Amino acid sequence: MQVRRLAAWAAVPLVATLGLAACGSGDDGGSGDSNPNATVSIQIGEPQHLIPTNTTETAGNQVLAGLFTPLVTYDAQNKPVEEQAESVTSTDNTLWTIKLKDGYTFHNGEKVTADSYINAWNYGAYAPNGQGAAYFFEKIAGYDDLQSTDPDGDGPQKAPTPKANTLTGLKKVDDLTFTVTLSAPYTDFKAMLGYNAFYPLPNAAFSSPGVIKDGFEDAIIGDGPFKMKGTWQHDAKIEVEKYDAFAGEKPKVAGVEFRIYQQLTAAYADVISDNLDVLPTIPTENLTSVTTDLGDRFQQSPMSSFQFVAFPTFDPNFSKPEVRKAISMAIDRDEIIKSVFKDSQQSARSFVSPVVAGYRDNTCGAACEFNPTKAKADYTAAGGPSKIEISYNGDGGHKDWVDATCNQLKTNLGVDCVGVAEPKFADLLDKVEKKTPVGMFRLGWVMDYPSMEDYLGPLYSTNGSSNYYGYSNPQFDALVKEGSAAATPEEAIKKYQAAEDILANDMPVIPLRFGQNNFGYSNKVKNVEMDLFQVVNLTKIEAVS
Repeated sequence: MQVRRLAAWAAVPLVATLGLAACGSGDDGGSGDSNPNATVSIQIGEPQHLIPTNTTETAGNQVLAGLFTPLVTYDAQNKPVEEQAESVTSTDNTLWTIKLKDGYTFHNGEKVTADSYINAWNYGAYAPNGQGAAYFFEKIAGYDDLQSTDPDGDGPQKAPTPKANTLTGLKKVDDLTFTVTLSAPYTDFKAMLGYNAFYPLPNAAFSSPGVIKDGFEDAIIGDGPFKMKGTWQHDAKIEVEKYDAFAGEKPKVAGVEFRIYQQLTAAYADVISDNLDVLPTIPTENLTSVTTDLGDRFQQSPMSSFQFVAFPTFDPNFSKPEVRKAISMAIDRDEIIKSVFKDSQQSARSFVSPVVAGYRDNTCGAACEFNPTKAKADYTAAGGPSKIEISYNGDGGHKDWVDATCNQLKTNLGVDCVGVAEPKFADLLDKVEKKTPVGMFRLGWVMDYPSMEDYLGPLYSTNGSSNYYGYSNPQFDALVKEGSAAATPEEAIKKYQAAEDILANDMPVIPLRFGQNNFGYSNKVKNVEMDLFQVVNLTKIEAVS
């Protein structure tokens, strides 16, 4: 994500404030009384999708956070607490009962019911629908029967339809209650329910059972504090307005304009001039001047991002772990953080974030230590390619650190290296999904829910929803599965840590940095908060008269 979430932007954290926290707060911002009739503007990139079960990146998730209400949110200790759910209970971590609060409605007036969740989850899990977050339903009984099969076991040919189109593990009890039976116990299932793939959908979303209506994604109907105003104006903006019948905490503004920028620097100029209200990520090139430009309207808070460079493991140039490890050893992470990020990030030498239980420092060992002499010798011996490309999304503020990385690889490996910018994050994802040659490619991850499993399963499992690099290791898959089914969180962590050790040996990606929210806002807003998921809190923000 996420995944929940793949992140488009270059996260720029303050290392000293990394830690376990639910959200970070800005100060009161601009002076003056609140204006509940005003709208506020927030910078995003162009979302790849807005159907909840197909939204696996941060821009889309920010929009959905206003349009939908999750079953659970998280407290200051990262523990799940009920939001739209009245209760989420289980006695064995396998059979879960979810009871909904009464009074929630969709923006078209439909009541939110158990069927709203069951229909949405069945749609998301059904393989022919091609939903990017389908992986999140894998733990529910009957998931395998919704997947396409390979009848003769010889590769890419798929059966035309799966065995079933609904999950046997979902059962309606009454209009406000349903049960979820998992295929194996999972202690973190309640925490998972905060992820956007588990949002409900109204009957109006479907033209027929299991078929999303044409045009619904551009004018999506949710159950959150805001409703769509008009339609998604691609590459320009998405506007939402307050939903007066919302049963939860009411927002303090009349609406939000999610303004789509191609370049962070343009957004930065707009927030300085009060033409944009919230910039969730300060461009790296503006770090040295941001405190002068914004003063106390530049804020930091903990977040869960993990920045890395991925290898297309299916490409013969990068199929050998020895090549991948050599490239990692040729990168001086600390120097790039000093020269590019002005000592505002933390070097990553592990595959999970410090904000989750079970994190260990330097799990990738020697492969993540800067050693140019050994790197070049190993790279030559393994037959690494003479030219390396690093693809990245040009709308995310990545050029400086990609160029710095390429310069190090040129010097330390003796290769030709070039950064290649795709116009938008969605463009990059589309290319890697289709296995279009892009060389190495930059990705970032913001956790979907607080668990080591959320960093391991989606990114590296053979069928992981955000495994864009073709990595597959049956032993890794087995350990993640065993961790998910463990009886206690402590036992689960042991399995997850063993799985992480396999990643250190195979090196499908190069860990680079752990992130932090570094955000800025205009004089026209106050009470700006961002959470661990890189999402602006849309019910707290206020406009200033």
